[in-house]
Amino acid sequence: MTDSAVELEDRIAGLRADVRRAASAGDRATARQLRAELRRVENLWETAVLGETPVARTEKAEAEEASGTFGGDGAPVVAVRDHVHRALTLLSAPASPKVVMAVHEGFFSGHLVAARLTSLRRDEERSFRAAPFARPFYICAALTTDLIAPARGLLAVSTWSLPRRMIGPLSPRVDLLTAVIRLSEHMIDQGATGPAAQRVLWRLAVSVPGVAGSPDSLDPAAVSEAARRELAVHVDDDTGHREQAAQRVARQLDDAAGQLFGVRLRAAGRRGNEL
Repeated sequence: MTDSAVELEDRIAGLRADVRRAASAGDRATARQLRAELRRVENLWETAVLGETPVARTEKAEAEEASGTFGGDGAPVVAVRDHVHRALTLLSAPASPKVVMAVHEGFFSGHLVAARLTSLRRDEERSFRAAPFARPFYICAALTTDLIAPARGLLAVSTWSLPRRMIGPLSPRVDLLTAVIRLSEHMIDQGATGPAAQRVLWRLAVSVPGVAGSPDSLDPAAVSEAARRELAVHVDDDTGHREQAAQRVARQLDDAAGQLFGVRLRAAGRRGNEL
């Protein structure tokens, strides 16, 4: 990432804090102006990092989104973090951006751009450090049980318990099974789901023993039962490992930001080995 992109990210973080302060003070005119400037800088960031020229936005759309009311098509504006929070809440377990995108597209409405997830966790951490607990939730990191470092490519929710956000040797499998059960039960509760949701469930559940067939013939109740059978084999060991790690984290890290976003490790005395 270029120096200019890093500078733009710092500017974005500062503008977001300014927007929050203006909105909290009830100064909606200033909040709208700051929001328009924030969008402009975000567009510059996209051009610098992604090499893309963002689609031009109308002044009306900027003003409406700045006020948090409606988008240009009349639909309520939903922030990326809210889309991600909704998908993670349904999954009930840490997940990769790829899985979050698939679940959002299969089970929810609204537009979510994959590129926006690239820096989401970093943006959330900056927001938290600037104004801790100013928001009801943050998209944060799942933490490895051995190093207390951010688990690569996994998103979690700050309101989840610390053990739930820990990732040990068995956790990826346990989290997958948990997600399969949650999606299956959601589909059962809804009574009817579209083919997109069935495909998402099938892709996640295809490795579960006892799950067979195509997405079109998938039985959510049978999938849930099969996932529960395997989950029972692993869940006790995984829970114990997570809880022990969470206790260690609580003892070693009294910093709330560290408990949410992990610690950044750098290997001493060895070049090219930074984590």
